[in-house]
Amino acid sequence: MIVVTVAALFAAPVQPPMLMRKILLPVIGVMLGAGFSPSLLDAPSAWLGPLTALPVFIAVAFGAAFAVYRVVGRYDPVTAYFAAAPGGLNDMMVLGAEAGGSERKIALAHASRILIVVSAVSLFYGVILDVTAMGQGRPYVPFSAVPLSDLAILASCALLGALGAPYFRLPAPAILGPMVLSGAVHLSGLTDAPPPTFVVNAAQLVMGAVVGCRFFGVSPREVAHDMGMSAIATGAMLVAALTISAAVSRLTGLPLDQVFLSFSPGGLVEMSLLALALGADIAFVASIHVIRIVLVIALAPVVFRVIGRRGA
Repeated sequence: MIVVTVAALFAAPVQPPMLMRKILLPVIGVMLGAGFSPSLLDAPSAWLGPLTALPVFIAVAFGAAFAVYRVVGRYDPVTAYFAAAPGGLNDMMVLGAEAGGSERKIALAHASRILIVVSAVSLFYGVILDVTAMGQGRPYVPFSAVPLSDLAILASCALLGALGAPYFRLPAPAILGPMVLSGAVHLSGLTDAPPPTFVVNAAQLVMGAVVGCRFFGVSPREVAHDMGMSAIATGAMLVAALTISAAVSRLTGLPLDQVFLSFSPGGLVEMSLLALALGADIAFVASIHVIRIVLVIALAPVVFRVIGRRGA
């Protein structure tokens, strides 16, 4: 991610591997769903604290980022609002452009947010919490270790989920559809097969490259101001995430590293893959991020219309 970002900023001819991304998104959804197991149903109360605190985090993070873009960055109100949303990159970019905001600034703000969050959270876990992602806790799973019947089930979840999710208007349908089906078959005990490690590694490589390629065509001078504002806004979001995560951890007894990873305002795919690499509870982390993104996408346009009617 970092290497491709630097290359893109210096006008290297990088292109996102969109075909690989299209293939791997449903696979990532299946991988996320594989984190669900029948044991999750034994302790539903463990989810109550984080779910209750999630709307508070969204409101605080949204407000703090909006203040940074509006007051410090001098963005126009529409651009500042949609750039500050803690989730929904593509949706906020489209909605913001339709409302009269700067599509480029909004897109750059969200791309920078994901880049900064993934980098900062990785450093936080490695330097502060001394967590490594070298694979000692995750044995290598070759394709040969997964029975053909289980591979068939997982492939069916990927295909049917990706094809069927758009009809239900789910956000990120290529991921959420397969994730829901995979979660269902794993919760039911129909299969407990883990994803082959080769596919997991390929997904991380491809998604890292895709994040970096979003900066292609923008010169370092042009992007410096907008990335600087994004760094300040994202820093405010991360402070809110860490503060609220610490409170939730203290009240519920859940591990701080798991809660913080769930509240960190990165992309669903990126943060879920990071959770997998760091050995966190991937089902818990992915579910909290899905709910955050759904809430942001559903409520941000409604709040914007209310604010607009009041002349703000």
